[in-house]
Amino acid sequence: MELSVERLSHGYGDVEVLSDIDLRIPQGRVLCIVGPSGCGKSTLLRLIGGLERPGRGAVMQIGQPPADCLNPLTFIFQDFALLPWRSVADNVSLVLEDHRLGRAARARIVADVLARTRLSDFAGALPRQLSGGMKQRVAIARALAVNPAVMLMDEPLSALDAQTRELLIDDLIALWTRQPFTAVYVTHNLSEAVRLGHEIVVLSRRPGRIRESVTIDTPLAERDMADAELERRQKHLWALMRDEARAADAELIDD
Repeated sequence: MELSVERLSHGYGDVEVLSDIDLRIPQGRVLCIVGPSGCGKSTLLRLIGGLERPGRGAVMQIGQPPADCLNPLTFIFQDFALLPWRSVADNVSLVLEDHRLGRAARARIVADVLARTRLSDFAGALPRQLSGGMKQRVAIARALAVNPAVMLMDEPLSALDAQTRELLIDDLIALWTRQPFTAVYVTHNLSEAVRLGHEIVVLSRRPGRIRESVTIDTPLAERDMADAELERRQKHLWALMRDEARAADAELIDD
């Protein structure tokens, strides 16, 4: 299943947040969205996921989700959203409990996604016993459990320290390499975007418009940030972001 965003605009009251956004998210690709603070990145993700209705334009699902897909669109947030009284396995199983699955089927799915996220040995642990990185891996496992057509990821690594963030990036690349998934990934971290994105969309300051779209053809598993081309792409993205951030800051000062 693919997603198509067509002429999407949105605002709150008199404040226009997004203007004329056109996007295509092909199956099996990771689209990263970057831009200055307040440009509408998270709002765009909520609109794509159906948590809000756009003021103008449309988000269309093209094609059919996988046959065993239980939830076509699934969010992963930065705050993990784990229930503290439930074990790792039970937090993952939570998203399966409203579906018509037998206990054995649920157990097979949970065991599979815990193995894929390297959490099998921690199935019985409680969230308070886990590091921040492990908590986010539980959130990723929970999203994978419903076999979504598209994962919508809202700065999922921003609450983690730099070392843990790098490890999670490696985990996401390994997951995608074993079984490619479709994702829209919002981040303010350009290194994350260059490591994970097949396409990187740069939004302008508010109202957010697409300033530029950058495609990276290097396979995810082969990306090395010491590579001159990837370094050049990151510097280019930063130049775009810096100009927009400075303009936005000047607007705030003038208000």
